Amino acid sequence: MQNESNLASTELQHGSDTLDVIIVGGGSAGAVLASRLSEQVNRHVLLLEAGHSPEPYNYPRIISNSDVLGANLNPEFEWGYKTKTGYIDHEIGAIRGKILGGSSAVNGAVAIRSRPEDFKRWNLPGWSYEDLLPSFKKLETRHGGDDAIHGRSGPLPVVQLTQADITPMQDAFVKATIANGYKAIDDFDGADANGVGPYPMNIVNGVRVNTGIAYLTEDIRNRKNLTIRAESMVDRVLFNGKKAVGVRLVSGEEIYAKEVILSAGTYGSAAILLRSGVGPSDQSNKLGIPVVADLPVGLNLMDHPFYYNAYAAKPDRIGDQSPVIGAKLWTNSSSAAPGELDLHITATHLFPHEMSPTKVGFVLAVALTRPISRGRIWIESKDPLQTPKIDLNFLAADQDKARLLEGIKLARKIGQTAPLSDLIDSEIAPAVDSDEAILASVRSTLDTYHHPVASAPMGQLSDPNAVVDLEAKVHGVTGLRVVDASIFPDVPSVATNITVIATAEHIANLYTNA
Repeated sequence: MQNESNLASTELQHGSDTLDVIIVGGGSAGAVLASRLSEQVNRHVLLLEAGHSPEPYNYPRIISNSDVLGANLNPEFEWGYKTKTGYIDHEIGAIRGKILGGSSAVNGAVAIRSRPEDFKRWNLPGWSYEDLLPSFKKLETRHGGDDAIHGRSGPLPVVQLTQADITPMQDAFVKATIANGYKAIDDFDGADANGVGPYPMNIVNGVRVNTGIAYLTEDIRNRKNLTIRAESMVDRVLFNGKKAVGVRLVSGEEIYAKEVILSAGTYGSAAILLRSGVGPSDQSNKLGIPVVADLPVGLNLMDHPFYYNAYAAKPDRIGDQSPVIGAKLWTNSSSAAPGELDLHITATHLFPHEMSPTKVGFVLAVALTRPISRGRIWIESKDPLQTPKIDLNFLAADQDKARLLEGIKLARKIGQTAPLSDLIDSEIAPAVDSDEAILASVRSTLDTYHHPVASAPMGQLSDPNAVVDLEAKVHGVTGLRVVDASIFPDVPSVATNITVIATAEHIANLYTNA
C-alpha cells in the first residue's frame, strides 16, 4: 500500500497539479470514492483516515467478527460520541467506526436498500430509486434474488440468509410473526417488503466485509495514483476566499489539492464543516471562526430510535446464538402513509446475559424507521479533539411516541406467540402494561439504531435546509463536496449503509461522465 512518501512532501504541502482530490474519511462512502476515482490513472487521490488502516482480510478480530458490534466500544476503533438528554432522560452512545471501512466495519452488516418511497420523499431530480438502481446493482455481488434488481459482479458480497442459517430463536420469531398474519419475505429489496424473514448480510464465513475490504483490495491500494494515509485526523478545510484548496490536519500539517470531499460521516463531516466556517453564522461568530458560508449544517439531524423488548430465555431451549442478528419484521404502523414501512422488529441475541434471571436472554428490538423528530449537532470549541455535541431529540413529536409504542406492543404480541413463547422464561422489559409505564421504560432505556443522517442535507439552492446541491457540492463555495449519510435530506426506513455506498457510487459516476 502507498503511504505519504509516495508523493513528494512539497506536492502535498504546497499544492501542485499532482494531487487532484483529497477524500476525508475512509468509511462507507470514502473507501468507495477512493476506489472509483482512482480508476482514472491520471487522477491523483489522497484518502485520509483518522483510524488505523489494516491490510485487507487482516482486520483485528474485534472488527472482523460479525457477531461483535461497535468494536465493543473500544476507543481505538470507535469515536465515543455521546448524545444529549431530552425527552429521553439518559445519554446514548452514538457509535461510529474509527478505522478504514468506518462504520461499515462495526455495524450489523445488514445489506438492505432504501425503498422507492424513501427516495420519493427526497423529491430530488436525479435521485429517484430508478436513478440509484444502477449503483445499487454495481456495488454488490448478490447471492440469490432477481437479476433485474440485483448485481452479480460488484465489490460487496451480499448473502441472503435462509431459515437454515439463523438461530432457533430467530427461526421461532419468524414463525411466530407469520402466525400473527404477516407474510414471509424472501427479498427485502423486492417490490413487497412488508413482512418477516431472514436478513441479507454482507458477511462471508463470519467476517463482516466492510468497504475497506471490499473496495480497497490489495491491488487497488497499490495503485500509483492512490495514497492512503491512516491515523490522519482532519481539523478543517482550508479556503482561499470561497474556494476550498485543501485541509489542515490536527497535527498542523496542511495538504493542498484541487478538490476536497468530506466523507467523515454524519457527525464527522458536520464537525469539520463547522470548524471550517461552513455552518450557521451565529455559531461561527460565537467561536471566532471566520464565516465562509452561512449554511444550516447540523440543524436537521435524524436517526432511528431503538427500544429493547427484552426476554429471559429458557437455557435448555435457546440453542445456538450466532448469528447475533438474523431476522426482522418490516411493517407499517396504523398511522403510516401509504407504502410507508415505519417499523422494524429485529430478533437479536445482543443482550447482556447477566441481566437475565436465567443468565441467558434475547431482545426483540423495536425501531421507528420513519421518525419525524429532528435533532441537531453543533460544536462548542474550535478544538478538533473535542467531540461534537449531539442532540437526537428522540420522540419529541407525539406521533413518534405513539408509533413506537405501537411497535412495542406488536413485539410483545409476537413474543407471546408460539413457537417463540416456548423459548421464553419471562419478560424483562418493559414488563409493565400501561402505556404510561411502557413509555417510562422507553425514556429510561431507549437506544439508537445508529443510522444518523441529514446533518448537511442535499437540496436545491432555494431549499432553506440544504447544505449541498444535487451533485453533493457545498452551496456557496467551490472545490468542496460532502458525500456520506449527512447529505440524505430525510432518514431512510432501513439501515443506511447500503444506501450510503450506492450514493458514493452515484457521485463517483458523475466524475466518469464529466
